[in-house]
Amino acid sequence: MSESYKIQGDGLYFVTFSVIGWMDVFIRREYQDILVDSILFCQKNKNFKLYFYCIMPSHVHFIAHSENGNLTDILRDFKSYTAKALMNAIENNEQESRKEWLMNQFKFYGSISPQKQNMQFWKHDNHPFYLYSGKMIQQKVDYIHNNPVEAGFVNEPQQWRLSSANEDSPVKMEEAEHVFYIK
Repeated sequence: MSESYKIQGDGLYFVTFSVIGWMDVFIRREYQDILVDSILFCQKNKNFKLYFYCIMPSHVHFIAHSENGNLTDILRDFKSYTAKALMNAIENNEQESRKEWLMNQFKFYGSISPQKQNMQFWKHDNHPFYLYSGKMIQQKVDYIHNNPVEAGFVNEPQQWRLSSANEDSPVKMEEAEHVFYIK
């Protein structure tokens, strides 16, 4: 694996992770809330500092760091917990019309995974990029906030509920301008 895809201790990172097969799971509020609650837990209990984010139907973007330099551990635990909680929520959701298909996909991807899991929800990689300049940070912030616009879901970034561009977002951000100079 390239060094550019590894989290090396402390620092600010742009991280993306996606549902296996890029399946649109986060279209139901119940599933979105599992992610939101887990983010809030990590912020409160794991020194997870989130500066910008966007939850799309099939993937998540963060710009974050950990004060303890353990962002890798936080993301691993976040993905492990949310995978189990989301698959359980899908399996037990009587209104989920795609339940059988989704569960079969999770089983299929688990069976072809190098880890030979029973089921797999998230792709194994996080694609972390170390952000070392204000210009690079701003580029990733723009990318995150414009993702729902480019996908055609909204006309303006602030209209997407699950984004740091929306001031009514259910997730509150760290004060980025006080920690990192963004130009």
